Amino acid sequence: MKVFINDKLIPSSKASVSVFDRGILYGDGVFETMRSYDGMVFRLSAHLKRLKRSSSLISLKIPCGTRRLQEIIYGTLEVNRLRDAYIRVSVTRGEGPPGIDPSLCSSPNLIVITRQLTPIPDSKYGKGIRIIISGVRKNLKEAVDPRIKSLNFLNNILAKVEAVKAHAFEAVMLNDRGYVTEGTVSNIFMVKKGILITPSVDSGILDGITRQTVIGIAAGKRIRTIEKNITPEELLQADEVFLTNTILEIMPVRQANRSKFNSREITGILMDTFHKAVHREIRKFKKTGSA
Repeated sequence: MKVFINDKLIPSSKASVSVFDRGILYGDGVFETMRSYDGMVFRLSAHLKRLKRSSSLISLKIPCGTRRLQEIIYGTLEVNRLRDAYIRVSVTRGEGPPGIDPSLCSSPNLIVITRQLTPIPDSKYGKGIRIIISGVRKNLKEAVDPRIKSLNFLNNILAKVEAVKAHAFEAVMLNDRGYVTEGTVSNIFMVKKGILITPSVDSGILDGITRQTVIGIAAGKRIRTIEKNITPEELLQADEVFLTNTILEIMPVRQANRSKFNSREITGILMDTFHKAVHREIRKFKKTGSA
C-alpha cells in the first residue's frame, strides 16, 4: 500500500513526516475522511469544499488546487488498486522551529491515505447500536470553531474513552448549555411523531456531509425536518434515533443510556433512499466520469 505525501507516492512502511511537524506537536492542521464506492468517491466536491473552509479558518494554505487534489485522491486509489475504500486527506502546517507562531512554517504537508474499507457488520444495522450521553462537554464554539475539522481531536477522544469504558458504540456530547451536539465522529438525528429532528449548526456541531445528504433526502421524501436545540431528555424520549457519518452512512440506535428505541419507520426509509442515491451516483460516475 502506498501513501501520498507532498507529490510523492511512498510505501506505507516508509511513509513519514518530521517529528517537528506542527500536526504532531500541536494538532495544527485539518483533515477530511471520505469513502469510495466501486471507485467513486462519494460527495468528493463537498468534502473538498469543507476541507478548504477548514484550512481557511485556521489561515492554512492547501498546497494545491481542488482539481489537482481530486487527481491525487483518485490516483492514490488507482495505485493501490482500491475500489471500496477509506480515504483520509490531511493538511498540516508543516515543519518549523519550536513555538506556536504559525508564521514560522512556510511549507504545509499534504497527506493522502487510502485503505480497503472494512464494512460495518450487517448485524449492527439490523440490531442497532447502543450509545451514551457523555460527561465530556463539547468544546465551546466561541473558543474552537466547530466548522474546523481539526487534527486536534482530543475533545472527541476523551468522550470516546468514556464510550469504550461503558461498552457503548458511540458517545454523544452536550454543549456548554446542556444541549445535544454530536457524537465523537458522527452527527445525530431523532424522530418524534414522524418529525425528523437534528441539532442545529448553532448548537456547536460540524455540519457533516452525510448529515447534509440525509436532510436533502428527507426534504425529497417530504419528511418534515427541524434543526434545533435538543435537550438530553428529548433525545431519550424519541421514537427513533440514528447516527450519520461517511463510513457508517446511517446507523440505527437501539439504546441511549437506559432508553430503548424500537421504531425504525423513518430511519428505514432514509437508509433505503440513501443507498439508492449512492448507486445512482455510481452509475452516473461510470457513465460520465464525474459524480
